[in-house]
Amino acid sequence: MTNGTHDTRTADALTPRHGLTSQPGQQPVTSLPRGKLRALPAPVIWGAVWGVIQAVSPLGFWWLEPKTVYALGLPLIAAVYIGFSVADGRWHVIAAETIVAGSFVVLAAISVSGSAWLLVLGLAGHGLKDLWQHRTHFVRNTRWWPPFCATVDWVAAGILTTAILMGVPFHG
Repeated sequence: MTNGTHDTRTADALTPRHGLTSQPGQQPVTSLPRGKLRALPAPVIWGAVWGVIQAVSPLGFWWLEPKTVYALGLPLIAAVYIGFSVADGRWHVIAAETIVAGSFVVLAAISVSGSAWLLVLGLAGHGLKDLWQHRTHFVRNTRWWPPFCATVDWVAAGILTTAILMGVPFHG
């Protein structure tokens, strides 16, 4: 290096990567070379695992109707953002997240005696809220959480949708 310090990077790190250019006026290639797949981020993988756990959670509470278990889980998922908003510290964010979580509490309460499709709506809707959060960063310092939580929501909603379409009963 020119400032007198020793460069400890390996020769591979100093070698230009295939497909990238440093020529002025040329656009760098941003796509992956053919035949190479990008690995899924860890939050998405763990979100899929927890989405399956969420979907089978009624088995752990066999004395409750499955709809009740799902209805209890929906506001729990939504309430996590209240904690993030408190950590964020801005009052308008705390108020907004509390209102959003409250709407999921109402939807969950209605779903206990209503259609199981309301639970699918709640899970999918919360996944969309996570996607919005991921894009806007409305609540600060949640970088890894929205992809994780959206995956949990959408995997659980997908499994629940499949169960409803297969005729699985959601009442005692």
